[in-house]
Amino acid sequence: MRVLITDNCHDVLRQKLELSDFEVVVDSGIDYDSLLRVADSFDALVVRSKIKIDRHFLDHCGDRLKCIGRLGAGMETIDVEYAEGKGIACLNSPEGNRDAVGEHATALLLALMDRVCLADAEVRKGLWRREGNRGVEVKGKTVGIIGFGNMGASFAQRLQGFECRIVAYDKYKSGYAPSYVEEVSLEELQRVSDVVSLHVPLTSETRYMVDDAFVDQFQKPFYLLNTARGAVVKTSALAHSIRSGKILGAGIDVMEYENMAKDGLDIESVPEDLRYLLMSDRTVFTPHVGGWTIESKYKLAAVMADKIISLLKKTR
Repeated sequence: MRVLITDNCHDVLRQKLELSDFEVVVDSGIDYDSLLRVADSFDALVVRSKIKIDRHFLDHCGDRLKCIGRLGAGMETIDVEYAEGKGIACLNSPEGNRDAVGEHATALLLALMDRVCLADAEVRKGLWRREGNRGVEVKGKTVGIIGFGNMGASFAQRLQGFECRIVAYDKYKSGYAPSYVEEVSLEELQRVSDVVSLHVPLTSETRYMVDDAFVDQFQKPFYLLNTARGAVVKTSALAHSIRSGKILGAGIDVMEYENMAKDGLDIESVPEDLRYLLMSDRTVFTPHVGGWTIESKYKLAAVMADKIISLLKKTR
């Protein structure tokens, strides 16, 4: 069986597949049209975010394709329902970067509450503002986690040592929480949270979930963390809430206006609300690297290899 890897990843993916007698082709520079032309000669494709697997692709990729693997957690660039309706299995590998995301969300939280980035920038300019950089402790606060899959659970695990209250809401689960997490309704989470961390996939249901009406439901000002997908948060609502003080600060690894196909942000053309957030001293930004560590690069590829091997061996 033949597997095409279309993006840069750890070589363990190729190695494990070849050890299981798969023929592997690596072409990290392939584009949509070129991929479509060759897809019918492969049993599995491994993709990331730069190529969208849409209905047109799935209608014209031939009958041989049995599996599409996504290195990472998010599946929004693949029409999963349509693919599975055609008998094409869709795989992802959130187990591979769950630890990285959990640690990154923790880093964003501490950077915000301890004013780490602002203080660092000031010291580099020769400023020594101790009172102006007085921080806020996580201990004793209530941290609300929305979405309790691999990433949300990983973040909760890392919060244990901070002696904070951890509450979680997941619309599609019950009975999921470990002993140190309280399962609550969304309304209860909005009532008690001092910090909110988003760990949901981007779907038609979660797109712009965090808008003005959502924020207005919170009973007290809070810090917001987003390591999920940018379009889960409406940028204009975030800017408005930062201005009003309803959101005390935001740690943002993903943003509505990022272009995952280009790996860049055109600062000159971004909307005014995003420009405001980029200039604010109450925001911390990272470039969609929450799940990108040395270790996760290996684990993402290794997990995907195991899943592809298990699936395709059943079809031999």
